[in-house]
Amino acid sequence: MSSAISSSSAPLALYVHWPFCVSKCPYCDFNSHVRESVDQAAWAEALLADLAHEAAMLPGRRLTSIFFGGGTPSLMPPATVAAILNAAERHWGFAEGIEITLEANPSSVEAARFADLAAAGVNRASLGVQALDDRALHFLGRAHGVDEALRALQTAQEQFGRVSFDLIYARPGQPLADWEAELTRAIGYGTEHLSLYQLTIEPGTRFATEAAAGRLTIPDGDAAADLFETTRAITAAAGLPAYETSNHARVGAESRHNLTYWRYGDYAGIGPGAHGRREGVATARRKKPENWMSAVARNGHGIELEENLAPVTRATEALVMGLRLTEGVDLNHVATLAEGREMIDTVHVARLSEQGLMRREGDRLIVTEAGALLLDAILREVVLGDA
Repeated sequence: MSSAISSSSAPLALYVHWPFCVSKCPYCDFNSHVRESVDQAAWAEALLADLAHEAAMLPGRRLTSIFFGGGTPSLMPPATVAAILNAAERHWGFAEGIEITLEANPSSVEAARFADLAAAGVNRASLGVQALDDRALHFLGRAHGVDEALRALQTAQEQFGRVSFDLIYARPGQPLADWEAELTRAIGYGTEHLSLYQLTIEPGTRFATEAAAGRLTIPDGDAAADLFETTRAITAAAGLPAYETSNHARVGAESRHNLTYWRYGDYAGIGPGAHGRREGVATARRKKPENWMSAVARNGHGIELEENLAPVTRATEALVMGLRLTEGVDLNHVATLAEGREMIDTVHVARLSEQGLMRREGDRLIVTEAGALLLDAILREVVLGDA
């Protein structure tokens, strides 16, 4: 193991998964579950035990970011959030200016908890607004309406130092002009960060069933490309350029937690289905909440998989993640991970560079703005590892 990888000064992120939702959205393939009741005390205890195990595996580090994801973590009692943050600080210590993000539904019920969540230590909120059109929200299975979402957004901006929200576009039959107007309206609310996702049909979702039956068709080909390129142009012109395939921010307002993933830093993951990467070891927790709880009670942690990753696997993951970023990937970092294995098809890189789809800047390899739309195809061509 290289000293650079094990350095106590390297960024360490913590992901906390809260798996419960009020309802399951038809597009969602995340590890989320609907339960009539949740034993909050038992869940707090189990999360703290899972956290303690991860801290013991990564001693001597300091946390640079924490992310509560789900599911719907804004359904967590603020006291549980506070207990997790206090324990994380006790186990690891916090870096100066630590970013602590919590995903939230923009409902009035959850917005009522924002002040308590901020008091617990959350300093960044990520709201799942998803659309600024009530018909679209109904289609997406969201429980909130536009007016309620905007009130929650205002409350979030009053309570948290940093706020982001999500929108889903490329919805069935969505005209380009309508998306331009919706995105322009979204930018007008003044948040520093937007996550803008094209609707995709994920296996196992209700939308996948609808699509298979011919009842649901989303834009693809030229229509999807036009939507993507328009999104990039509008956000860039407004001072929120894309810094990753689907994420846009003012300079300095990027999600530091997600940058740890994309720059292939270490992160601990606790809670059902949470993944982690700690110093060359991949971890995955049991996905079903009840199975995870049983594992924690039995073993003191919820781990289902713990695997030492081969150098080529780590280098491949670093390339696949890093090439999503506008800043590109650090090839020196990749070379260190690969331990001498060649990871880039230089012939394809040269050809794609001639076509204006990639470029080299010193030790960085970058997918250009023109290439961003073709990212998946580019990865298949240039990455020589096991992706």
